Amino acid sequence: MGGAPAACAGGRRRSGSPSRRLFPRVAASQGGGMLGKGVVGGGGGPRAPKPSFVSYVRPEEIHTNEKEAAEKEVTLHLLPGEQLLCEASTVLKYVQEDSCQRGVYGRLVCTDFKIAFLGDDESALESDIVSGIIHHTLAPKLLKRLFLFSYAAAVHSNTPTNPQNHTVMFDTREDWCWELERTKGNMKYKAVSVNEGYKVSERLPAYFVVPAPLPEESVSRFQGHGVPIWCWSYHNGCALLKMSALPKEQDDGILQTHRSFLDGVYRVIHRPPYEMVKTEDLSSNFLSLPDIQTAYSKFKQLFLIDNSAEFWDTDIKWFSLLESSSWLDIIRRCLKKAIEVTECLDAQNTNVLLVEENASDLCCLVSSLVQVMMDPHCRTRAGFQSLVQKEWVVGGHCFLDRCNHLRQSDKEEVPVFLLFLDCVWQLVHQHPPAFEFTETYLTVLSDSLYIPIFSTFFFNSPHQKEANVGGEGRDAHGAPLHLLTVWDWSVQFEPRAQTLFQNPLYVEKPKLDKSPRKGTHLKHQRQLSLPLTQAKSSPKRGFFREETDHLIKNLLGKRISKLINYSDELQDNFREFYDSWHSKPADYHGLLLPHIEGPEIRVWAQRYLRWIPEAQILGGGTVAMTSRLLGMMEEVRSLQEKVSERHLHQRALQAEAPALPRSSARLSSLFPFALLQRHPSKPVLPTSGWKALGDEDDLARREDEFVDLGEV
Repeated sequence: MGGAPAACAGGRRRSGSPSRRLFPRVAASQGGGMLGKGVVGGGGGPRAPKPSFVSYVRPEEIHTNEKEAAEKEVTLHLLPGEQLLCEASTVLKYVQEDSCQRGVYGRLVCTDFKIAFLGDDESALESDIVSGIIHHTLAPKLLKRLFLFSYAAAVHSNTPTNPQNHTVMFDTREDWCWELERTKGNMKYKAVSVNEGYKVSERLPAYFVVPAPLPEESVSRFQGHGVPIWCWSYHNGCALLKMSALPKEQDDGILQTHRSFLDGVYRVIHRPPYEMVKTEDLSSNFLSLPDIQTAYSKFKQLFLIDNSAEFWDTDIKWFSLLESSSWLDIIRRCLKKAIEVTECLDAQNTNVLLVEENASDLCCLVSSLVQVMMDPHCRTRAGFQSLVQKEWVVGGHCFLDRCNHLRQSDKEEVPVFLLFLDCVWQLVHQHPPAFEFTETYLTVLSDSLYIPIFSTFFFNSPHQKEANVGGEGRDAHGAPLHLLTVWDWSVQFEPRAQTLFQNPLYVEKPKLDKSPRKGTHLKHQRQLSLPLTQAKSSPKRGFFREETDHLIKNLLGKRISKLINYSDELQDNFREFYDSWHSKPADYHGLLLPHIEGPEIRVWAQRYLRWIPEAQILGGGTVAMTSRLLGMMEEVRSLQEKVSERHLHQRALQAEAPALPRSSARLSSLFPFALLQRHPSKPVLPTSGWKALGDEDDLARREDEFVDLGEV
């Protein structure tokens, strides 16, 4: 999210002083702490309707003794291909506090990649910086004018990637075959190359997987629409598939062709009693993209705080504003839908077909959540990154439009991928030992959506990327452009910072005992594919059964799922499945379900609150708990070393510990993004609500009594 400490941020209006608008809020953020090294982009979703960044403090009103003269001018560090666009030589930067009488003078510069503040001793105030920032951050752009291409052209094409990175990119047929073999899906599905060179569809990847009996010519018949595409297979043989809907047509001849085509496709994946399928039409009976857009637009306003007075004023009505945004309710609905699909795959032994208009938004979200819940491999860092590549990047999610990188259409800007990360955070928060990565990793990943160095999240499809990189695109050495992937984290962070991505509480999967045990054996896959309940009769007249032609015309496209019989006991099955799982101890390397009751769905504080100093819990929060647990783990390891007298091995074990300070009192709940510093806890509230809690000064003294930060 935005809202980092910025130059000339809004302060408290001084008595008798006229207000002076210097420049509006701009799309920049500034990290603090260990991970604040690079430029981090703002959150996705719709922006505020108009600029609201106001300064009420004149530079001449600041005490002159607070202006520190720099011994030498600070130079601006530019990345390869980065160009300076405009700058203001004298700007005041201050941290959001109750009294805005302390600050630092310096230069504010705007490049084609970042907005940066440099402390120096210049004195002339430039005014063209306002229009420059607005133009280069908010004005519509062309794709080739993104810094992504300038950087790639300036960097040598043979930039090596991290050799320890085992992320599967799914840009070759071999990658898909590997995934089929890993999930045992190769028994019923096959990887096809019918779309090589994007001859069939520019929306589909060059390689993907379809049911083995499906003829490849069926894929090209309607440019990939109406074809079930494989996402993932469960260990019992059931599979998760997705399908983009056929467009609506009014011509009876085309309608009949569509009906015959879908009928044949359906018979491939629905063959009772061994192969059952249920269809989830996400375009008609789930969330809509405008719902997500509206909810996030309201939700993010809670975190665009300019000063302490505004923070405390918002704090009084926090829960009512949070509820009215409906963002947490949307997260709950996404998790519930994923659990419903999981119940079909696990308890009912039924294939699930997700249907959406283009199968590139809600299909990506639901299918990814299902795999995180059911596949422990997706809860490792490499597995999660491979999942994002498969379902989102190669799967054709329109990152360029949904993140509005070109600032061309606010209507298309919907934070679907951020919603997915928020849902994953709920799982990480509820089941920490099940995940190899941390919430800090998820936070940094959400920031990387807006860093125009990596190509991962800046295209609408693999075809668009290939079309804009190949051909005339050349770097400074004349070689084809090499666009970096975000998964090479060494480009952004040093090894010490990357240790914060690794969850020290992760429970690794125990090694399997390969010795045969009496009375236990793995069930054959075909046996596991049998339905647990009485088989349902197959639909009459194929896919469309007894529906009239008029009804078929209305249901083609977005409403295919209405044509499948759903069990009337869906809610009962869901509740029984949900309660039964939560009544047992969690298996961190098996099926994993979240709690979705009201209080269990929470705000992702580290991401949304990290730039608000008043929201920090000094010496507390989950970071403090993790720090104490790590301390206990280190003590246990030390005792084990002494008992076994392996002193030489002790250094290696200590080197594996994350880079966290030993004393939790020196940490903030928003570590590593927030700077550890004291902030006045006295609220600036002209209301009677706070007065009812007692004297403000007395309350501030009582709060400080429980926190001893020591030397910082």
